[in-house]
Amino acid sequence: MIQIRRSDERGHADHGWLDSYHSFSFADYHDPEHISFGPLRVINEDRVKPGTGFGTHGHRDMEIVSYVLEGALAHKDSMGTGSTIRPGDVQRMSAGRGVTHSEFNSSASEPVHFLQIWIIPSALGTAPGYEQRHFPAAEKRGRLRLIASPDGAQDSVRLQQDARILAGLFDGAEELRMAWNPQRLLYVHVARGVATVNGHALGAGDALQGSDTAELRIAAASGAELLVFDLPAGT
Repeated sequence: MIQIRRSDERGHADHGWLDSYHSFSFADYHDPEHISFGPLRVINEDRVKPGTGFGTHGHRDMEIVSYVLEGALAHKDSMGTGSTIRPGDVQRMSAGRGVTHSEFNSSASEPVHFLQIWIIPSALGTAPGYEQRHFPAAEKRGRLRLIASPDGAQDSVRLQQDARILAGLFDGAEELRMAWNPQRLLYVHVARGVATVNGHALGAGDALQGSDTAELRIAAASGAELLVFDLPAGT
């Protein structure tokens, strides 16, 4: 079964310094029909104005993945990590039994546009952890590049959950067709551009979620950047 979630159906919060769209219930946005999809709990599309950011705050028992589309986001946390993530970078922070962190746009003129993704871990109360990898555009052009997995395969960041995230760039005649395990959940988020996924025309911010799906097809794309989630059912 395939379901389409359009961009304008998402929750929206404009805080002035932060403009955020929520694919799933988050903060003051609550939609009982969209709490989570398998262990995928949050996809927030955030735009952070120059010179602003998220002050120090805490999380626990969540796998938090950040994927930057434009700009640069500075990260600091209670594990002693200090880093900056830019387009092509993937950051994974395991909150585990508790971690505090901040994210800041230190640019004086350029906004930051990024996706913040939360995945419910398979075990609670584990040690916090941090990981960051860069995936060049050439590795995603016309294909799906594994960027997060439970075993760190293909130098992806490691998730504490039986879930995989793949990223791809598609344009023009580029197409992809691949078998999908129908016992796994499929979730496709269009970060930007347009593409036809399993016969459905999708634009930026749109998503496709599927169960009992035997194939993934991507075609008719223009400037598309996609995130594809391979998720366990029944979680």
